[in-house]
Amino acid sequence: MCNELPKFKYNPNCYALENEIFLYTKEGKICECCNEKTNYYYDQMMYSLEDTECICPNCISSGKAAKKFDGEFIQDSENSQIIDEIKRKELFERTPGYVSWQGEYWLECCNDYCAFIGDVGIKELEDMRIKEEVLKDYESKNGYEIELVKECLESKGSLAGYLFQCIHCGKYRIWVDAS
Repeated sequence: MCNELPKFKYNPNCYALENEIFLYTKEGKICECCNEKTNYYYDQMMYSLEDTECICPNCISSGKAAKKFDGEFIQDSENSQIIDEIKRKELFERTPGYVSWQGEYWLECCNDYCAFIGDVGIKELEDMRIKEEVLKDYESKNGYEIELVKECLESKGSLAGYLFQCIHCGKYRIWVDAS
């Protein structure tokens, strides 16, 4: 039984995000990669030729699942300027993605990938007291019109925000996606 839960550098909250990234079952399920029973499993899209419905956190963290299924867990990243192959493999092959409208899009800062914090709307940004900082950064990146974002951004809404934080300087950044 896979009981030891690995930590993910670029998705540190993956077990706490309202069962959207890893699902939990008391009875356990069999991981399609290692054939071991696991209580936590990933059933989100893996970008591979094979469809998978149950991959344990350990097989993602070790890179075993990406290798076995010749796939990746992340669709794309900002600019893809990071040339460090170790960082690239850590994100794309050893980090679970997040639930989004059009596929995961990972943000970068300080020559590294940011950590995914979770889904946010304007209310959550206000509650965290980072709304102005985050929207100023977003506005400089040629995304959706900033007035539309201010008016319609809602956690898990039709216009949804995905919050990231730089693991080096602590800066918050947001990716906005629509249904």
